[in-house]
Amino acid sequence: VQLQASGGGSVQAGGTLKLSCAASGRPTTDYALGWFRQAPGKEREFVSAISRSGGRSFYADSVKGRFTISKDNASDTAYLQMNNLKPGDTAIYYCAFRTYYSRYVTTGFGPWGQGTQVTVSS
Repeated sequence: VQLQASGGGSVQAGGTLKLSCAASGRPTTDYALGWFRQAPGKEREFVSAISRSGGRSFYADSVKGRFTISKDNASDTAYLQMNNLKPGDTAIYYCAFRTYYSRYVTTGFGPWGQGTQVTVSS
């Protein structure tokens, strides 16, 4: 499975962006699509993940209530709607694949694609 993240950009604090993650090579087994981000000088951190069906998802506490993950099953595309963005959300956002969904398990995702830059100014 290959993933391509897109939709990043520059916005002011309080603004919105919607990221897309298109998956090619559709897997036939259960899987999860996850969003991660990496700010300059920091380690990559988990943001959100969604199951293959789109019916299950979970979020990092830092984005809960502001970000919403969703999935279009026909196209195997995951989305990350980001509202009320803060300067602390500035990072490169990556989507990644894992061969199973498990709530609260944030490890085991990969490989990492190119990512999309999100910049939030105050």
